[in-house]
Amino acid sequence: MPEGHSIHRLSRAFDELFGGTPLAASSPQGRFAAGAALLDGLPLTAAEAYGKQLFLGFGGTPTGPERWLRVHLGLYGAWTFTGTDSFAGPHAIGAPRRRIGEADTAVAGDTGSVDDDGRFVPPAPRGAVRLRLVGRDGCADLTGPSACEVVTGPEKREVIAKLGPDPLRKDTGAAAEFAARIRARRVAAGALLMDQTVAAGVGNIFRAESLFLCGVNPYRPGRDVTDGEARELWTTLARLMRRGVRTGTINSTGRKTVPFFVYHRAGEPCLRCGTPVREALMQARRLFWCPGCQP
Repeated sequence: MPEGHSIHRLSRAFDELFGGTPLAASSPQGRFAAGAALLDGLPLTAAEAYGKQLFLGFGGTPTGPERWLRVHLGLYGAWTFTGTDSFAGPHAIGAPRRRIGEADTAVAGDTGSVDDDGRFVPPAPRGAVRLRLVGRDGCADLTGPSACEVVTGPEKREVIAKLGPDPLRKDTGAAAEFAARIRARRVAAGALLMDQTVAAGVGNIFRAESLFLCGVNPYRPGRDVTDGEARELWTTLARLMRRGVRTGTINSTGRKTVPFFVYHRAGEPCLRCGTPVREALMQARRLFWCPGCQP
């Protein structure tokens, strides 16, 4: 499942590629035909990310779009972009990811053409395309999302209200809110970091790497995490995720050959203390940690 930095990259991509322009919306697959009809012909006036939720505003103004498209990619969803040379080139964000770290991936195959009037002619849909958005110079295809719906402004706010703070949003008091949510629970810290009501946008890689960097054992109950440790976790998450937004991939070590301290390194020596990295299942997700650095 794409982590929060990928969704923030998506919101920037939509703003840069389609912002302010009317879009043709359709559902080649047919399952989102009614929703696409509500968006067809409207300009994209806003693009926002909150955690793993992408919100695209259509019509109205940037401060008050007429309606919003809410998309959650889930485990199998992806956005694929194709277009002319001026469209910044074809790429995809989401599943399937071709290597660990959620890097944006190049897309092979037909990239469309340009008609006599200079308008982009999109290629035939690849796979079961739930939603296609077409502008003058390119298009974006959505496949396999776990959620795709048109919502109102109040409905959008209701979705966000159920989530924890997002480390990539500069919200006043977010660090204190995150610390309070962690310390209010008896649940293991490793499970809490994957709970979107505690911190929106954190996934398995950021969980493993942030807990390691802060020296917090993933099995320690949230109520036993100190306020200082919780705030350090928040700062570390924000730093790692901001780097992910800039680079399009996750790398916590700064090394090209070994990008992670513990994630997917079970049995290998810890880069800091040499202790073999451990692996276990926590809530059906693979968990990685160093017993030496995270006692």
